[in-house]
Amino acid sequence: MIGRIPPALPHIGDEEKEAVMEVLSSGQLAMGPRVRDFEKRFAEYIGVREAVAVSSGTAALHTALVSAGIGKGSRVLVPSYSFFATVSVVLAVGAEPVFADIDPDSFCISPVSMEDIDAVIPVHLYGQSADMDLIDTMAQESDVIIIEDACQSHGAEYRGKKTGALGHVGCFSFYATKNMVTGEGGMITTDDSHIAEKARLFRAHGMNERGMHAIPGYNFLMTDIEAAIGIEQLKKLDGMNRKRRENASLLDDELAQLEGTIKRPVELQGRKHVYHQYALRVPPELRERIVSGMQRAGVSVRNGYGLPLYKQEAVGVEARCPETERACDEVIWVPVYPQLDRVDMLRIAHSLQRFISYVKG
Repeated sequence: MIGRIPPALPHIGDEEKEAVMEVLSSGQLAMGPRVRDFEKRFAEYIGVREAVAVSSGTAALHTALVSAGIGKGSRVLVPSYSFFATVSVVLAVGAEPVFADIDPDSFCISPVSMEDIDAVIPVHLYGQSADMDLIDTMAQESDVIIIEDACQSHGAEYRGKKTGALGHVGCFSFYATKNMVTGEGGMITTDDSHIAEKARLFRAHGMNERGMHAIPGYNFLMTDIEAAIGIEQLKKLDGMNRKRRENASLLDDELAQLEGTIKRPVELQGRKHVYHQYALRVPPELRERIVSGMQRAGVSVRNGYGLPLYKQEAVGVEARCPETERACDEVIWVPVYPQLDRVDMLRIAHSLQRFISYVKG
């Protein structure tokens, strides 16, 4: 890649373009046979019996909560460090969010208790699974529903099993910056046929046959255009993830000399990290100067999530999660997407070395 390195870039080839043209020529633009094919292929890839395609990752989370019986009066445990959709859907269904801190190495939820909790949403953040052994044990003890937010972890694994197949329900996003994309779009994965059936109703205005509505619902349908792109992206996903892992490994090696000043991402034992983001910790007092220097050098490094979810104006819940607050002050996101080659990654690494050394003074 020559010139400016953007923060993310969808990996779209001739296969996706041809698939879209076939759909456009068919005249079946809304949900149809491509969506059903995509659902089948995605369920097989994740290793579950059911997959339900929807219009976004947020729609997947919303639909999963409703389909699992979570609503007004429910209490849902969520990580305090994540994208806003993780908590906004809890509020949208009328449930109460309860915030947990994060593990400093994985950035994923680190629950202390699930007492008086109805559901937990572990977010497999930045492409690495949460500690699902701990979560599963605690959830079983308290009869808690596990709804995985796997929107950043397509193809990631925990002890040999893919995210999206580790809880009662999994939720994926295919937004344009994700490891696989459809532009917009999402998917729900589950082995529970009752949850899948309700999800299919909810995504289509609760309609079980034309003109007959069994439950209140929304228009959360995926189009055949999006599904056609998704089918081709799924074929490439393992290869794209392999390239992300290679790029992350190169950064690890090149930035090792800065250990002590920075903290590189950690792939924890028993997990396969797919690096939706390469989340690098830097000293908070140096972060803005590092980011602005990298931007001037043509590398789109960005700050990570800047506020704990409980401090968002739309939430306004009292909580204290010190690891989350530390991550909000320290994390920057460094590009590792598959279109970046070795020359690009060395440019990124050497620019980081130079700016970090410079601002340290």
